Amino acid sequence: MKPSMMSHPMEFRNTTEGGLDLVTVHERILHFMRLEPAATYKFIIGTDCQVHSGHTKFITGVVIQRMGKGAWACYRQVIVHRALHSIREKLSMETALSEEIAMYFDETKRQDMENIILPHLYQGASFDMYIHIDAGDDENKNRTAKFVQEMVRRVESVGMVPVIKPDCYVASAYANRFSKKPYQPPYEDGEVIDGIQ
Repeated sequence: MKPSMMSHPMEFRNTTEGGLDLVTVHERILHFMRLEPAATYKFIIGTDCQVHSGHTKFITGVVIQRMGKGAWACYRQVIVHRALHSIREKLSMETALSEEIAMYFDETKRQDMENIILPHLYQGASFDMYIHIDAGDDENKNRTAKFVQEMVRRVESVGMVPVIKPDCYVASAYANRFSKKPYQPPYEDGEVIDGIQ
């Protein structure tokens, strides 16, 4: 499933805020980076899903990590009201949801983030962008192994660095924390029901 085929609302939340749009998410990231512009930063997007009774819950985490000194993070929830059992379908949609957000962070927005650390490069500042793919290439451990290269190529095509298991912690730890709990109706305003609001 390609990102252009999806019409899910872009609404994010974290433990302190809800109802964040992507403009606000970008502003929060810039603010976090400006607090310590001479630091090493990783901007990471990663999606995890869990199949529950009658639905599949997708959580996409967006994280700006200041290495060794904390992070700011938020997540987006997408509910598909059917149980997805195909590994390839789940992994493909996870990757598509991450790509969809990555495409919002175009060259201009990436430049906004890079410009913060640019004057501090000689003090060790750096900025890198990643998509964490919740899949591994070890065929003995991961049923996702045969699809990994396809997802890696897709991530590279949107200008991000792909990271797979065991190092994909935004997908496998942060997003996973919120995908584990089944979605509970009644539906909130703006909640996604199989891609329709």
